[in-house]
Amino acid sequence: MVFRNVIVCRMVPGSEGTVGDVFGYYDRTTRPQDLGVIGRILLSHHDLYLHVIERVQDPKISGQTRGLPAFQKIAEAIEPYVTPYPRYWKNPSDSVAKEFYRWAPEDGVAPEDTTLTVIVQRIKPGAEADVARIFAESDAGPLPAELGVAARFLYSIDDVFVHLIEQDASVAESLRHNHQKPAFGRLMAELAPYVEAYRPESWRGPQDAVATVFYRWQAED
Repeated sequence: MVFRNVIVCRMVPGSEGTVGDVFGYYDRTTRPQDLGVIGRILLSHHDLYLHVIERVQDPKISGQTRGLPAFQKIAEAIEPYVTPYPRYWKNPSDSVAKEFYRWAPEDGVAPEDTTLTVIVQRIKPGAEADVARIFAESDAGPLPAELGVAARFLYSIDDVFVHLIEQDASVAESLRHNHQKPAFGRLMAELAPYVEAYRPESWRGPQDAVATVFYRWQAED
């Protein structure tokens, strides 16, 4: 299973192209894979910037804690557009979201063609244990299989809740605008005291919580 870190910052809306070009240049001219980084996905959601870093192994095990060969140059180039989100921010590591729950089927068999969806919401401070419990109870039932979910990872940072779902690509497409299963409705109702839309005033449905990918890179070797 791929190990992922999730970085959450604020981003100037409309600057996706500029930020993506910076990463594109350094991903082409350096070798992040030499530091254990095998992929990255940059996403935006309203005024948020999300950076999903994919590694072969947890840096705590591999010892490869550096994410980018040109980290300082990249930080300087995107500084006008990307700024810290957490109120308690003191250094770059404070922008890394904390993983507080993960799930995968016991058989460990993933579909051949999967897609990664990143959902962004707000979380009530200190509610991680309750949210993890609710998902654990739901994941023990048939809903994940019905929705083609191959793995789930939950993260939080300050009041931001980031939900990564690995899903069978064909099932994900058929369900993109259909969340009518009763079990899904019960799950949403149980989460309601702890989780809400990032921008409640513009909320229309679950699809509004999905972050938009604006840059993707995968190592070829």
